[in-house]
Amino acid sequence: MELNLRFPDGFVWGAATSSYQIEGAAAEDGRGPSVWDTFSHTPGKVRGGDTGDVAAGHYHLLSEDLDLMAALALRSYRFSISWSRVLPEGTGQVNQKGLDFYRRLVDGLHARGIRPLATLFHWDLPQALQDKGGWENRDCALWFADYAQTVFDALDVADWGTINEPKTVVEAGYQMGVHAPGITDPARSYVALHHLHLAHGLAAQALHALHPGRRIGPALNLSPVYPADDGDAAREQAHLYDGLENRIYLDPILLGRYPDDMMEWIARRSPMPRHVLDGDLAVIAEPVDLLGVQYYNPKYVDGAGRRVFKHPVAQAEWLEIHPEGLYDILVRLHRDYPAVPLRITENGLPTTDAPGPDGRVRDTGRIAYHRDHLAAMHRAMAEGVPVEGYHAWSLLDNFEWAEGYSQRFGLVYVDFETQRRTPKDSALWYRDLIRRGVLR
Repeated sequence: MELNLRFPDGFVWGAATSSYQIEGAAAEDGRGPSVWDTFSHTPGKVRGGDTGDVAAGHYHLLSEDLDLMAALALRSYRFSISWSRVLPEGTGQVNQKGLDFYRRLVDGLHARGIRPLATLFHWDLPQALQDKGGWENRDCALWFADYAQTVFDALDVADWGTINEPKTVVEAGYQMGVHAPGITDPARSYVALHHLHLAHGLAAQALHALHPGRRIGPALNLSPVYPADDGDAAREQAHLYDGLENRIYLDPILLGRYPDDMMEWIARRSPMPRHVLDGDLAVIAEPVDLLGVQYYNPKYVDGAGRRVFKHPVAQAEWLEIHPEGLYDILVRLHRDYPAVPLRITENGLPTTDAPGPDGRVRDTGRIAYHRDHLAAMHRAMAEGVPVEGYHAWSLLDNFEWAEGYSQRFGLVYVDFETQRRTPKDSALWYRDLIRRGVLR
């Protein structure tokens, strides 16, 4: 049956990227190293020894990429700012060439009628700050607020994201060690978690004080958690993992408290509760003006707390494809938390599709993925969930973190040898969807 789902005229259609994944120019024009430069240059950390030194070359192909966004009819572009491009040491002297790059980006978006959504931190902490303890050091939240104020004042951006996916930093960066900074210590991970939250709150306070009328919020990757069977043990484990996946990130920001069961669980494993000082939760709960929702997969757990897969998985083995999970998480946000405008800031699929003899990239799987997730999102909107926009991940094929260049999430195919851009069939499908505002 053909879909015929109409979206509001003002719906914000966009695509997303992040600085380290696309910019390249890693050691040019005064940029300092980030933890991802260090991590990717450490043998054995990234598939194939890949690094983000060149990535998709966006730093040097800015004008071309801006024209590409316009040709694809994007109404919004979500990007992140490289902290170490603006402040090579993380604090102190501003690198004017780095800041000017983002000014050109923002000005170019405005000139093309594309609304910028700038994310302050997408995992690429300046290495100079990691050397001082990184997110385990409470001062890192203060350094972040100072950096945020620098770019708030410099860039004509109305919508801001603070921290991208703190859960991924905590789990992949501090527990499993598969992302920078490559730490494998759960006790330390929860200390970093609290300071990431504190950084978010301090930046939100700064924007509201300095630039009233602008909007700010975090971008949280949320996963509905379901018991894998009908047993009591599976239900108990699902509640625990919902705390680890969702509540420990949502509750401090939207309710001003950590969940009691989570704090008890963490206290048995980490000194983190001792790092929660008087007044911290009031800072973290600074009212947000929008909430970025990033959805890729659900999580089913059995009575032993093991993940169980019940749906097809993507090339990325963690990405279990279940569009109804997006509906469930959106309805849950609307039901359980204070009303706040929601923006889908990431949703996407890696595929191995490459240009055929005619140059076309026939990524039908990606089209089906976005269509099914947008239909689920539309159903939530029809039930009153205040979703104001959707950003496909990602605009361009890019450096996919520990997977290097082996996984392509882009709407646009990038030949990493030549940096030639080729819009995939999904990009053209998305362009037409944006123009008509009807999902078919």
